[in-house]
Amino acid sequence: MKRSNAPVQRYNILFQPDNILVEVDAGVDLLTGARKANIEIQCSCGGGGTCGKCLLRVVSGSIKSKGHSTRDGWSVACQTCVAGDVVVEIPASSRVASSQVLLDDHCDMLTDGPDLQSAFPFDPLCKKVTLQIPPPSIVDPSSDASRMLFALQKATGLKNVQLELEQVRTLAETLRGCNWCIDVTYASVGEAVRIISIDAPNGNSRLWGIAVDIGTTTVVVYLVDLLSGAVTGKAGTHNKQAQFGDDVISRIIYTDEETDGLEVLQQAVVDTINGLIATLVAKYRIEASDIRAVVAAGNTTMAHLFFGIDPRYIRLEPYVPAVSQFPVVKARELGLKVHSEAVVYNFPAVASYVGGDIVAGTLVNGMAEEDAVTLFIDIGTNGEMVLGNKEWLVSCSCSAGPAFEGAGITNGMRATQGAIERVVIDKKTYEVTYSVIGQGRPLGICGSGLIDALAEMREAGVIDRAGKMQELPTPRIRKAEDGIEFVLAWADEADRGLDVVITEADVKNLLRAKGAVYAGVRCLLKTVNMEQSDIEQIYIAGGFGSYLNIADAVEIGMLPDIGTAKYQFFGNASVKGAYAALTAASAIKAAGKLAEHITYVELSAGNVFMEEFISALFLPHTDLSLFPSVGS
Repeated sequence: MKRSNAPVQRYNILFQPDNILVEVDAGVDLLTGARKANIEIQCSCGGGGTCGKCLLRVVSGSIKSKGHSTRDGWSVACQTCVAGDVVVEIPASSRVASSQVLLDDHCDMLTDGPDLQSAFPFDPLCKKVTLQIPPPSIVDPSSDASRMLFALQKATGLKNVQLELEQVRTLAETLRGCNWCIDVTYASVGEAVRIISIDAPNGNSRLWGIAVDIGTTTVVVYLVDLLSGAVTGKAGTHNKQAQFGDDVISRIIYTDEETDGLEVLQQAVVDTINGLIATLVAKYRIEASDIRAVVAAGNTTMAHLFFGIDPRYIRLEPYVPAVSQFPVVKARELGLKVHSEAVVYNFPAVASYVGGDIVAGTLVNGMAEEDAVTLFIDIGTNGEMVLGNKEWLVSCSCSAGPAFEGAGITNGMRATQGAIERVVIDKKTYEVTYSVIGQGRPLGICGSGLIDALAEMREAGVIDRAGKMQELPTPRIRKAEDGIEFVLAWADEADRGLDVVITEADVKNLLRAKGAVYAGVRCLLKTVNMEQSDIEQIYIAGGFGSYLNIADAVEIGMLPDIGTAKYQFFGNASVKGAYAALTAASAIKAAGKLAEHITYVELSAGNVFMEEFISALFLPHTDLSLFPSVGS
């Protein structure tokens, strides 16, 4: 067949109100066009056309739908393709807003929980030493490199240090240009010692490190003074990968199905981290080149994407990651905008769905050193948990799905401005009072609000134990196009002039999410032949977890009913672990041993998880004896 040499037709998309114009090939969808324009649109499903979050209005021009209907002038961006020049308007409600990021500003990370400085004495990953090197002579003609390495060993005790080729190429001029007095910055990771830089002393004794929590939803960065161990600054924002899907599975699928998917997602997370670093560099007036070490912690998929490693087999049976112990690399290899030779260490993972963030959290919460049987839970798009004490540790990950991040929920949204985060329902009148992030008018409802709403709806009799809505004398319960729904906020009090509702289908989604978390806990207990009464304390970590109402989470049967006094919020345990590793060599060594010590339980093997999951699809549970404090 003869190939056509006709050029590909190209059209312009003008995005309003940004007034950004981009040119794309005919047939390209509007979501892809928005990404090209660097406009981040909500897209929980990653562009599959199932979430309906990427709504926009086509003002003018020619479009073609992939089969999804439009209504009232609104189109689903990922399912609407250009067939001519178009002008589109993207409302604020469809854009990715800044998430409510937990920076732990409300607690001192060195005193909240175990004392990190006592557990891991200050011994930073990266150090700087000034060397005065004897110059060569006729009677002492050893090489410049040998002289420098001998002086380094004499000053620090370091042996078997190797220089990079680029360092050797410039060493002779550097030594002679600064009269044989140099600053050597180096990093020790285990037995390996890396020379980061060889510089002439300039009176600048500043040395910085970066601790990073790479979350599926948000990214948090701490700027750390490596001379004192002090946290100088903190910054956080949403993960730019979110526009390609809310959960790790949708992002893995994107890397598999798109030609440059892995490169796009790797660049997205690096851009996110670089943006936060730039913010801190500007705020504290430091030089990015003085940042010589980076420690990162994140789940296994996030770590693969950060390093640009193909994650596709994580989601395919038998669910094996490409790597669990990540190589120590240079910042320039990943595109991080710090010193080009800065070392980058990433926490090791336990398995495909129990990653370095859980290892980091377990490291700093101290449970691996305690006698008490402790349950550590990080609730997000996955419910990851560790059970045990200093003698044993077992872990698992249950696919809670992104419901608690607002995905798959009619008016669900992340914890951003306009999200309902607290709900109270009057037991007699069924009237609703709520609080909104940012104190403005409600736009939707986030995870903490959804849990509150579920608990309140059950207590008020709006739903029964199976999540079915009841017929009650209130206009808030009504039949809609997609089924029965309960109105949380009326249109005249809401941001978009549309009712904020929770539907019976939303309730079912939430029951599945909470049921998965509790089933995971039950499976771990059964693995070690224990009852939930044997749990002596529970640590809750993560941004979402820190805003939980524990009583309501127990009320709906998501968390064990062992008394709220046994619960402790641990904040962003992942970034705390990254901080510990950045400031203490012993923490890095302990993290490696811990990752090997934690036993992973694969919940998809056998029928135990499914049996527990089905039992947990009621409020609070089919077995009410497990929740003695919750009324029937």
